Amino acid sequence: MDEKQQRPQVPAQPDEPDPPSSGALIEPPEEAVLRLESEVADLKDKYLRLAAEYDNFRKRSLKERTELWGRAQMDLLQRLVDALDDLARFAHVDPAGTDAKTIHDGVDMVDRKLWKELEAVGVTRVEQVGVPFDPNLHEAVTTRPADHAAEDHTVGAVLQPGYRMGGVLIRPARVVVLTWAGDEDRGKTEA
Repeated sequence: MDEKQQRPQVPAQPDEPDPPSSGALIEPPEEAVLRLESEVADLKDKYLRLAAEYDNFRKRSLKERTELWGRAQMDLLQRLVDALDDLARFAHVDPAGTDAKTIHDGVDMVDRKLWKELEAVGVTRVEQVGVPFDPNLHEAVTTRPADHAAEDHTVGAVLQPGYRMGGVLIRPARVVVLTWAGDEDRGKTEA
């Protein structure tokens, strides 16, 4: 074989580049640096403005949330003021001059007035007996034997009611949980 056939032929490189055939202009390096520095400065300015705008938005949102929370608390207090005034009146009643039924009826009236306002803002009690024990709603304080297998792991008594506002649990109900031990264990405890 010939040497020419074994080596691929590389075209000769001219000393000067061919002028672009598309008619595009080649930017001199100095102009490219100036153009890129200008673009970087514009982008930096946009970034700084956007960062400042976001910071202002964050501060404004925090201020609005704080004001909204304050207004919500004030609204709730305005709802409860009448009931609190009634409660204060009953606290200063002379027990010697008032019978127990009058005091009981007055406290009951205040309780109904408070719950009317609390329910209006979405507060509900968690105090059902006989429902399945739910650790998301109930706090088990103690257990008690169940009379039937169907009562196993159900709420037997509510010692302290729980409260929810909307879907959020404010305080779990403190409950007694019924547990079924079975017939064989009941016979041993009765004997």
